[in-house]
Amino acid sequence: MYTELETLPSIDEPSISVSQPEPQELRKLRAIHWWYLLFFVSGFPALLYQIVWQRALFAIYGVNIQSVTIVVTAFMLGLGFGSLAGGTLSKKRNFPLLPIFGMVEIGTGLFGLASLKIFHWAALFSAGVPPLETSMMAFALVIVPTMLMGSTLPLLVAHTVRANSNVGTSVSFLYAVNTLGSAAACFCAAMFLMWKLGESGTVELAAVLNLLVGASVLVCYWRTQERYDDIESDWSSSVGPTKMNEERLAFPVALILVVVSGFIALAYEIFWYRLFSYVSGGWSKAFAYLLGAYLAGIGVGSFFSERFCERRRTSRQFLAFVAYFVLAANAVGFLVAPALATIVRHASFLWVLPLVGIAAAFLGVPFPLLSHASIPPDSQSGARLGYLYMSNIIGSALGSYLIGFVLMDYLSTTQIAMVLAFAGVTLGAAILFAAGLQEKQRAYGLAAVAVCFLLISAASPKLFYQLYEKLLFKHFYQPALAFRYSTETRSGIVNVLQNDTVWGNGMYDGGINTGLVRDDNYVIRAYAVAAFHPNPEKVLMIGLGSGSWAQVIANFPSLQKMTIVEINPGYLPLIAKDPRVRSLLTNPRVDIEIDDGRRWLLRHPNAQFDVVVMNTSFNWRAHMANLLSADFLRMVRPHLKTGGQLYYNTTAEPRVFATGVRVYPYALRVANFLVVSDSPIVLDKERWRQVLANFAIDGIPLFSPQDPARDAHLNQVVHLCDVFGEDFHVFALERGDTLRARTAHARTITDDNMGTEWDPAIHGTELFQ
Repeated sequence: MYTELETLPSIDEPSISVSQPEPQELRKLRAIHWWYLLFFVSGFPALLYQIVWQRALFAIYGVNIQSVTIVVTAFMLGLGFGSLAGGTLSKKRNFPLLPIFGMVEIGTGLFGLASLKIFHWAALFSAGVPPLETSMMAFALVIVPTMLMGSTLPLLVAHTVRANSNVGTSVSFLYAVNTLGSAAACFCAAMFLMWKLGESGTVELAAVLNLLVGASVLVCYWRTQERYDDIESDWSSSVGPTKMNEERLAFPVALILVVVSGFIALAYEIFWYRLFSYVSGGWSKAFAYLLGAYLAGIGVGSFFSERFCERRRTSRQFLAFVAYFVLAANAVGFLVAPALATIVRHASFLWVLPLVGIAAAFLGVPFPLLSHASIPPDSQSGARLGYLYMSNIIGSALGSYLIGFVLMDYLSTTQIAMVLAFAGVTLGAAILFAAGLQEKQRAYGLAAVAVCFLLISAASPKLFYQLYEKLLFKHFYQPALAFRYSTETRSGIVNVLQNDTVWGNGMYDGGINTGLVRDDNYVIRAYAVAAFHPNPEKVLMIGLGSGSWAQVIANFPSLQKMTIVEINPGYLPLIAKDPRVRSLLTNPRVDIEIDDGRRWLLRHPNAQFDVVVMNTSFNWRAHMANLLSADFLRMVRPHLKTGGQLYYNTTAEPRVFATGVRVYPYALRVANFLVVSDSPIVLDKERWRQVLANFAIDGIPLFSPQDPARDAHLNQVVHLCDVFGEDFHVFALERGDTLRARTAHARTITDDNMGTEWDPAIHGTELFQ
């Protein structure tokens, strides 16, 4: 566990920390205070870049789980390689590190200014490529800026250690201020930045901040160069064998512990994000607030760990502290899910954020403590920190991948919570064993571990009972409201209620019904395709949902081929359970592909259709602008045959209507749906009557010939073609010219402004009560 030169000291033996600075050293310490502020500011644009760049890449490569995993992993790897590069630079003796930090910030800012143009240029050549090429391209696009951002922590830690000769306090404070800067960016992005500035404006703001930080560092260094030269000179002459031979935790052991702790920390974040996405119905701001609370907790925990690093402690003590903090983090982290289920029955889900912050604070302590316990304050401190930081990122990436990409396909939410909790408790136990504590202290620690195991095992069934029912129904929840059946996959959660309504990821996703006599799910809008398109032979449907719409259109007599693109395979087993839509899965005229709709279109540039149908979800949900923006509507245009039509759900949002009528010259509103085309849209009531009169699904006619009210029902439906008006809540039609004039004031939705996703008028605390 320890290096060969080490001996195991007593619990009170001083070993790691150095003495408090003498008065003559205060000048050197004052020299480092101002770059704490600059490193805080540096964390702010770093998070803005991550939000915007990842979203821009998702628009190119899709928001299916494969693309998301690839893009996030590319970011993490870039940060990891950057930490190694920064650590390598920091090893050089008499090498001024502050100017390098300043130039890194300027380089990041310059890339930021051109980043979106670079991404859009790359999209022309790489959009829709297979996963391997996607991985390579995503990595190539972000490797330079993420390496620059990842290099800054080892550089500044190495420089700070040269001033205060304390690795722990350097890592703790720098890691804390940078992470808190990123947390502040999350909250600002959610509250106003993304809404006011859009993608391009937010990136420009981030770039300006980088440039200001870089310029400030260089100016301050040049104005006080003599002071920093003294620090470098004093450091070079003071590094000696006494500092090299202090008792420390073996560095390979620290690397392993950092990997595992990073794994657990990111696994919890992914797990919490799944819950927050579900309880908020996919509200865009939910993840930003969650990430802000998570990063704030990490920053506070790291800042708190500075107090431990300032005092004389042994490696045993540091390991013991790490173990207890890991146990505490898992205890609190495990309780986030049941606490969320309890809170939403009485208040907004946002009230659970403090609990997330507390759990994250405990998770943020191990990295600085392990850095302090394993890295001596010598010329290699920055390089060693680079390796530790890289290990932390590797563990984080593994946690994200294993939980989000693998286990969520096989385990339930309760099982995943237990796996994470047991993994964390096991890690805490292993660290306690490694600490070599005295027998009494070890007994206390193992007793705490045993209690954690017993409580998790005994309490899980009750704490997680009907978890998703509680999160969905909130204050309306009753035990009798149990779901009929559910599926959980890495792509999301699908529930079917007792009344046959389908809910995808916490939001209404249609009902299971294909008839018109009792049209609870308004499926008449699917039948309406035959009223405004003369002969839909080839149809593309983006989004499957309950399968009701697809079942209707798949049985149009004119249909030859229907392609359905669905991002979540969890709908398929639910459709297979219901006889009304089950045959859709075996219909030879239907192909179902699991993919992101936008990505699928890019991967099939020559595919053309008579009608493209999208029963898109609520316009304010995360990433919905990818299907509602003017950019996407133009992307669909080459996929429409002559006379082809795009038919999609606007969820009655004026900005969605306005965008459609501005991109296409011809439009028709059908209730809350919009038909747009480059050719005139002609309603044919008699053709619709004939289609409906002879329509059948699985041999069962839509209107039974034996029904004495058959003709009355049929006439009532067909008469809807004569109903025009502005009411979205009934089957009313509206011409494009009228709609265009009525929505002239509304803002066009673009990929850049992201539509209504960040609209401050939409409040999660009100929507989901």
